[in-house]
Amino acid sequence: MTRPTTTKVLNTLQLTKDYSEKPYGLAWRSNTIFIVATVGIGLFTDMFLYGLVVPILPFMLKDKVGVPEDQIQSNVSALLAAYAAASVVTSPIAGILADRISTRQAPFLVGLGALLIATVLLFVGTTLPVLAFARILQGISAAFVWTIGLALCLETVGPDNLGKTIGSIFSFTSVGTLFAPLIGGVLYEKTGYPGVFGIGFAILVVDFVMRALVIEKKVAKRYEAQDPNSVSDRNTTPHDAQNQEDPEQPADENQPLLGPKQEDDAAAFKLSPEQPKIAHLIPILPCLADARLLTALLVAFVQATLLGSFDATIPTVASEYFAFTSLQSGVLFLPLGAFDFLLGPVFGWAVDRLGTKAVAVSTYAYLVPALILLRIPHAGGTPQAVIYGVLLALSGIGLAGIGAPSIVEAGAVVQKYYEANPEFFGDEGPYAQLYGLNSMVFSAGLTLGPELAGEMKEAVGYGKMNAVLAGICAVTAGLCWVYIGGRPGVLRRK
Repeated sequence: MTRPTTTKVLNTLQLTKDYSEKPYGLAWRSNTIFIVATVGIGLFTDMFLYGLVVPILPFMLKDKVGVPEDQIQSNVSALLAAYAAASVVTSPIAGILADRISTRQAPFLVGLGALLIATVLLFVGTTLPVLAFARILQGISAAFVWTIGLALCLETVGPDNLGKTIGSIFSFTSVGTLFAPLIGGVLYEKTGYPGVFGIGFAILVVDFVMRALVIEKKVAKRYEAQDPNSVSDRNTTPHDAQNQEDPEQPADENQPLLGPKQEDDAAAFKLSPEQPKIAHLIPILPCLADARLLTALLVAFVQATLLGSFDATIPTVASEYFAFTSLQSGVLFLPLGAFDFLLGPVFGWAVDRLGTKAVAVSTYAYLVPALILLRIPHAGGTPQAVIYGVLLALSGIGLAGIGAPSIVEAGAVVQKYYEANPEFFGDEGPYAQLYGLNSMVFSAGLTLGPELAGEMKEAVGYGKMNAVLAGICAVTAGLCWVYIGGRPGVLRRK
C-alpha cells in the first residue's frame, strides 16, 4: 500500500476541495483548546515583538541611527504611531478578505509573513526610513492577526463563552506586554541586538508551526461530512458554535456562562431591505447606526490610546526622571503588566457573569484617580522610582478590565443584527469585518496615544498629560453607563 505524501497528510492550508481523505491529527488540530491556544500564541507573538523593542527604541535611534537627544521622544512616538497607522488602514481590508475566503488560516499566515520581514528589518536597519517601514509591516501583521484571530475565537467558542475566552487570551497576551520590554532591556544590555532579535525569531517559529497546523471547526466538519455517518456539511457560525460539542472536550465545556438570554425586541435590530450597494459589499456598515456598537468601539479606542501613551512615555520618563538604563526602563513595565496578566481572566469572567456595563463603567471610573496620581513622582532617586512603579501597578489594574467589555459588547450587538437579518448577512455573518473594524479603531488609538502623550508631555508636563487622559476616562465611563449593555432603567423610563 502506498503511503500518501506528507503534504497531503498534513494539508496545512486546507485549500483543496477534496475532503475525502482526512488530514493527520484532524481531531486535535480542530479541538477548541488548540484553536484558542493558536490564536493566543498569535496575539502573544504580535504583542511580544511589539513590546520587545519599546524600551530600546530610544537607544536604537541614538546608537544605530544617530538621532540627536532632543529629537528622540518625537521619533519614538512617530515609530509607535507608524505601527498603528498601518494597522488602521489594513484592518478593514483584512476583515473583508476574511469574510470572502473559505478559511481563516491563509490570511492568518500572511500576517505572520509580514511580521517576519518586519523583524528582520528592525534587526538590520540603520536608517529611520527602514525602521519606519519595519514598524509599518508590524502594523499590517497586527491587523491580520487580531482581525482573523478574534473572528476565529468567536466561531470556535460561541458568544456566550467569549468574555471568559477573551479575558484569558488577553491575560496570556499580557505576558508578552509584561515581559517583552523587560526581556528586551536585559538582552540589549547583556548581548546587544543579536540576543534581542534571536528570541523574537524563535517565537516566530513556534507561532508558524501552530498556525500551519490549526484546522477550523467548519473545515473539520467538511471532512467529517464525507463520512457516511455524518449528517451535515454546514459551516460553523457564531450563532450555532455554542450548540456544537467538541468530541475531545467535556459535554458542558460550551455551556452558556451568562444564564438565560434577555429577550430583545427583534424589530429594533431589523434592517431596512432598501440598503445601498456598499452595504451589501460591506454588511457591517448598517450596524454602525447602533449607539451601543459605536460606544463599544470607543471603549477599544480609548483603551489603545492609554496603552500607546504608556508605551511612549515610560521609557523617556525613566530616562529623564531617574537616569534609567534600557534594562531598568524595561523593569518599569513589569508592575504595569503584572495585574493585567493576573486579573485579565477575572475581569473576563465578570463580563460573562455581571455584564459588560458593570465592568466597563467601574474600570474606567477607577482609572480616573489612578492616572491623576501619576503626577506625584518627580526627578529623584530610588524612592521616587518605587512610587512610580506602584502607581503604574495601580494603573495596570484598570487596564486589565477595559479590554473584554468592548469586544464582547460589539459581538453581542452584531449577533442581534445577524439573528434579525440572516438573509442580509449570509451564512458567515460580518464577524471578521466587525473585528477588522475593532482592530482599525484600536490601532487608531495606538496611533493617537503616542503622539498625544509625547506632545502633551513636552508641552505641559507629564502630570498634566495624565490628567487629560484621566478626563478622557471619566467621559468614557459616563458613555459606558448610558450605552454599553443597553440604556440603564432610569433613562429608559423617561
